[in-house]
Amino acid sequence: MEKHLREWRTTAVNKNQYETAIFVADKLLALTKDDNDAFWLAQAHFRTGNYSRAQTYLSRGQLIERNPQCRYLHAQCSIKLGKIEEALDTLGEQNPTHLISQPDNRHHKLRHVDVNVRSGRHKAALRSDRVPTSEEREREDSTSLKFEAGMCYLRGMCFAKQNAFDRAKECFKTAVQIDVQCFEAFDELMSNALMSPAEEWAFLESLDFDMINVEDNPSLSQEAAEFTKTLYITRLSKYGRPAEFTDAAETLSTHYNLSDNPDILLSKAELLFTNCQFRNALALTSYVLKTDKYNFAGIPIHVACLHELGEKNALFLLAHDLVDNHPQEPAAWLAVGTYYFSIHRIAEARRFFSKASVMNPHFGSAWIGFAHTFSAEGEHDQAISAYSTAARLFQGTHLPQLFLGMENLQLNNLSLAHEYLNTAYELCKDDPLLLNEMGVVFYQEENFPAAIEHFQRAIAIAEQNEADHDALLPTRNNLAHALRQSGHLEEALDVFDEVLRHGDKDVAVFSAKGLVLLQLGRSWDAIVTLHEALAIDPQATLATDLLNKAFAENESEPIANDEEEFADLDRKVKGRLAGQGKALDSMMLDSDI
Repeated sequence: MEKHLREWRTTAVNKNQYETAIFVADKLLALTKDDNDAFWLAQAHFRTGNYSRAQTYLSRGQLIERNPQCRYLHAQCSIKLGKIEEALDTLGEQNPTHLISQPDNRHHKLRHVDVNVRSGRHKAALRSDRVPTSEEREREDSTSLKFEAGMCYLRGMCFAKQNAFDRAKECFKTAVQIDVQCFEAFDELMSNALMSPAEEWAFLESLDFDMINVEDNPSLSQEAAEFTKTLYITRLSKYGRPAEFTDAAETLSTHYNLSDNPDILLSKAELLFTNCQFRNALALTSYVLKTDKYNFAGIPIHVACLHELGEKNALFLLAHDLVDNHPQEPAAWLAVGTYYFSIHRIAEARRFFSKASVMNPHFGSAWIGFAHTFSAEGEHDQAISAYSTAARLFQGTHLPQLFLGMENLQLNNLSLAHEYLNTAYELCKDDPLLLNEMGVVFYQEENFPAAIEHFQRAIAIAEQNEADHDALLPTRNNLAHALRQSGHLEEALDVFDEVLRHGDKDVAVFSAKGLVLLQLGRSWDAIVTLHEALAIDPQATLATDLLNKAFAENESEPIANDEEEFADLDRKVKGRLAGQGKALDSMMLDSDI
C-alpha cells in the first residue's frame, strides 16, 4: 500500500496536481510516520503557498531537530512569511565551516567547531569540538551536505534582508564551498557584486569541483567538474580576465553545443557591453529575447544597449509590453524608467527607478539609474547620497565609487574625487571610463603628463576591446587638450583631427583646433577651421574671439601667445573635460551590480 501511495503522490506532483498530492501524502504519513513522507507532505503545502500549514507538519515529532531537509524547508517557510528572525533561529547564525571542501585539503585538517552555536536551540551537539574536516564530510551523506549548503544559502538571504552584507557574503561563499553545485548561492555572489573581480577569480580557484560525483564514474565526474567550472567562469565579472571568459564561452559553444544557449549569449553580451560594443551586444540580446521574450535576466543589458544607441521607440515598445504582461517584475519598471531617462523626463524616470528598487532592494541597475536622475538635474548632494547607498549594497563593483568620484569632480572637490576614483581603481584597473575620469582630475590639477598617461591608457584598453569609435571620442578629445597644455601641439592637432573625422561636428572641438593652429603660427588654417566652428554656431563667442586674433596674425600683427590670452578657453576646456566624462555614465546602467 505504501508503495502505491508514494507512486500516486509522485505522479500528482509531477502533474502539478498538488491537492491530490496533499490528499494522498496525508494518508501515507498516517500509515508510515516516516520523516521523508512528512517532508513530502510539507513540501506539497509549500508549493501551494500554505507556508504555515507546512510548518505545522514540520514541527511535529522533533523533525526539525533530527532531519536537515525538514529544517531547511521550515526556514524557507519562515522567509516566505517574512519571519527572518524565526528563520535564523531555525538555521542558527553560524556556518558549518567544518564541512568545507577545498581542492588542496585532501589531508585531514583540524578545525574548531561550535555546533551548538551553529545550530541554535534546535540541534544537539552531535560532534566533538575538534574533528578532522575530511572525516566529518565523510560522515555526512551527499543529501545532507546539499541541505547544509542550502541552509547556508538561506542564512545568507536572511542576513541580506537585514542589510548585513558581509555576513551574507560569507554564508553564500560557505554554501558553494560545501556544495559546489549550490548555484543559487554562487549567483547571489556574482549578480549582487559582493566580491571584486580579483576576489571572484580567487574564490573560483578555491572551489573543489572534484566533489561532483556522477554515477561513481571517475571519467564522467571529471568531465562534469570541468563543465561546471567552465559554466561558472561565464558568470564572473567581465572586467577581469576577458581572455579566460572567451575561452570558456568557446568551449561551451563548440564542445557542448551551447552556442545558442541564452545564458551563454547574455554573458557574451555583457562582455561586449563592458567593451563599449553596444550594437554587437544589442544584436545578441535581441536574439535571446526573440526566442525567449520575457527572459528577465537579459532585460537590463538589453535596455542599457537600447539607451546607449538612442533607440527610444524600441525602449517605449519594450517597456509597454513588459508592464502590460509582467507588472510584478522590477525589470519592467527599469525599462520604463530608462525610457523616460532617454527622453529627458527626469522626474518620471526617478519615480520608476525608485519603484523598481523598492520591488527588489538588491536590483543594482535600478539603484544606479535612480542616482543618475539626480546627477542629470545637477542635484549633486542627493546623487552622492544615492551612489553611496549603491556602494554600500554592491561592494564588489567599482561603478558606484566611480560615479561618486565623477560627482565630486563636478563639484570641484578634487581631493574627494581622487579618493573615490582611487578606490574604484583598486577594484578595477581596466575600465576606460574610470581611467578617463582619473585623467580629467589630473588635468584639473594641471598635472598634464599624468593626465596624458591615463587618457592614453584608456584609449589603448578600449581599442584592445574593439570598442565603438563613438565611445572613444570624449577621451580622445580630452587627450588632445592635455597634449595642447603640455606643448605637444602637433600631436594635439592630430588627435583633434581624428575626433572630427569620427565624431559629430562640435564647435568646441573646432575652436580648440583653431587655437592649436594659432599657437603653431598657421593663421590661415586657423581662420578656415574657426569659420567651420562659426558655421555650426554663429554666436560662439570663443570662436569669434579666436577668429579675430587669427585675422590679426594673418595681417602680420604680433599676437601674444601667453597664458592670459587663452585663460578663458582654458576655463571652458576644464569644465568641458569634466562634463564629457560624466556624459558617459548612463552607459553603465546595467553594469555587474
